[in-house]
Order: sequence, then structure tokens, then C-alpha cells
Amino acid sequence: MKKLLNTLFVLNDKSYLTLERENIVVSVKDEASHKFPLHIFESIFCFSYPGASPELIGKCCKIGVEMSFFSTRGDFLFSPLGKENGNVLLRRMQYRFADNEEKCTKLSQNLVGAKLYNSRWVLERYIRDHGEDVNVEKLKKVSLNLKENIHIAKTCQNRKELLGCEGNCARQYFSVFSELLLNKDFSFNGRNRRPPKDEINALLSFGYVILSLDCANGLRGVGLDSYVGVYHVDRPGRKSLALDLEEELRAPIVDRFVLMLINKNYIKLNDFEKDTSGAVLLSDSGRKKFFQY
Repeated sequence: MKKLLNTLFVLNDKSYLTLERENIVVSVKDEASHKFPLHIFESIFCFSYPGASPELIGKCCKIGVEMSFFSTRGDFLFSPLGKENGNVLLRRMQYRFADNEEKCTKLSQNLVGAKLYNSRWVLERYIRDHGEDVNVEKLKKVSLNLKENIHIAKTCQNRKELLGCEGNCARQYFSVFSELLLNKDFSFNGRNRRPPKDEINALLSFGYVILSLDCANGLRGVGLDSYVGVYHVDRPGRKSLALDLEEELRAPIVDRFVLMLINKNYIKLNDFEKDTSGAVLLSDSGRKKFFQY
């Protein structure tokens, strides 16, 4: 059984990571500022422009510490890969499973059903805890529709039908997402991405990226190929199986976390910045708060 350890977030864009014996050394302008034992971490997220030394990257790959590198504005860049975990027999079984439409549809029904259940749970929780501050009738209507579609998903004959069912439910879910924002400094007019055009979408997109990386790392840790999907079709460069695993976790992990950050006024409007393309992104202070909370 894999022991869950800590994650190191390097947010200073001038930091450079090196290896000193069995320790991670974080240096800024050639001066060591922090030192951590490498063995206490299972993953490292680096938002630094200088990056890390090849020695540290090689050591992390060798002992299974996942590293992910981001641009200073928060865009995911890459994750170095070490030796494959697991065995080829497991992956061959996975590939055969992925080629079986009937089995993929059956598993996809469970994935979509779980996603709809968890999305409904978020709405019902706000109805229960904040009934005086939200439009209960509006939320109840969408919640009931999600409940009905959980049963509809089980009757879908193929993944194309499931995508239609899920897409329709996602639109309804996000159509009432603004009702969950108790902090009226923020507004939400629907889901958008690439690029996100408002603060809520910026938080959601950033959270989904981090979640998908965790899912991909978890799959790789047990020897599965994260690029071979069951529900999401295979596409060059896309970790389809990680996206499959992520679907049912989005609402209870990312959506609830984003709502908590906003409603508790932990993240404010000045923790975002807008670039020349109109994209709204988390600033350095916003990313620090996201990871520190």
C-alpha cells in the first residue's frame, strides 16, 4: 500500500531546486532559503522560472516522487517520467478492456452516475446549510433533474449518449452555480475556459488541472496507462483515463473548495490578474492562498 505523504509547492518564481545528499534545497539568487528532506514528499509542484537541477529531477524519477512544472502564470508545462510502474500484463489487460465497447460503456455509466450524484450533493448541501441565503426552489429543480439523470445514465446504450446526458446536466449544474456564491463581490455567468474569462472560472480551471495531475500520478503509481481512456476517447497528448477518474471528483473536491475560498472571503478580487488576451488568472498571491488554505 502506498503511503500518502506531503506535497511541496514552490511558488517563488525565482527559486531553483537542487539536491544536497537526500535533501531538497530551495535557492533564491544562489542563496539557500529552505531545505527539506526529500523522503517526506510524494510530489513537488514547481511554479519557478529557473526550475530544478537534473540531479534532483533524476532522483525524484528514480524514487517515485512526482514532479510537475508550471509557468509563472500557472499554466501546466510538463511532468518528468521515470521508469514505468506495474507490469506489462496489467497494461495489456487495460488495452483489451479499452477496446471493448460494452465494458467501457458499463464503466462509463458508473462514472457519469457518480459525477451527477456528487454534483447533486453539492447543491443539496447548500440548500441544507444556507437555505436562507440561496434560491432553494431553483436549486431543488436542478437537483431533482440530476437525480433523474442518474437513472437515465444507466440506460444509455453507448458513450455518445452518455456524453449528451452528462453535457446537459453540466450546463444545468453550472446554470445555478452563481446561487452558491454567498460573497457577492464575485459573479459567475456560466462555465468558460481556454482562457477563463472571470475569477470563478480561473479558480475552477486551476483546480481541475491540479486534480487531473493527481489522478494521472495515482494511475501511473499503480501501473496503468493514463492516456488510454474508458469514457473519454483517446487523443494524442491527452491523459484520457486521468480525465475519466477526475470526473466524479470535480464537484466534491474542486467545486466545494472554490466555493469555500470565495464565500469565506479568503481569496479576494485583487488576487487575480488579467492578461492582454482577456484571460483572468490567479496572481502569485492568489496561488499562494490556494495552496496554503
